[in-house]
Amino acid sequence: MPVTALPPRINRHVTGPGRGSVSRRPSEPALTVTVAIPLSGEELLPQAHKLIEAVRELVELSQGTVTIESAVPVASESPVPSGPEVRILTASRQVMLDGQLLPLTRLEFDLLLFLAERPRRVFTRGQLLSGVWGYEHTGERTVDVHVRRLRLKLGGNLPVITTVYGVGYRLSDEARVLVLPHE
Repeated sequence: MPVTALPPRINRHVTGPGRGSVSRRPSEPALTVTVAIPLSGEELLPQAHKLIEAVRELVELSQGTVTIESAVPVASESPVPSGPEVRILTASRQVMLDGQLLPLTRLEFDLLLFLAERPRRVFTRGQLLSGVWGYEHTGERTVDVHVRRLRLKLGGNLPVITTVYGVGYRLSDEARVLVLPHE
């Protein structure tokens, strides 16, 4: 929702380093502020309400106006990931690949769950050792071995775990992974 403030100040002098005094014409607005506030659902966030009120107060002090326009929603159709669906059933600690139960070890399950609960984040091997294993005393190559085994069990054609070269691992954007706590 763009908010535009146009206070019509007349004969306002602007000075600054290296600038002389500049007088504005009465028909020319002194300031234009456009604020785009994204909506989450139908309600504005409390911070957005505070921002709108602050802008209104500034405009009222300057005897300006506030115009509120509803934004045109941008049609951003994200492509639906293709390929098999992976369901992580946290209550029973099971993983289903297209309806078939996958036999995962405790650490493989924990690794997959850790990445699935934190999508679009890259983790170093040290962060994965700390977050999944709970300690960092093992060699970092342990993570590589578990990732390789997990990829094999999930199938070679399904990109679930992506390697970010020189950094670590992350859950792939193309992965269809659902975390179901009570199923």
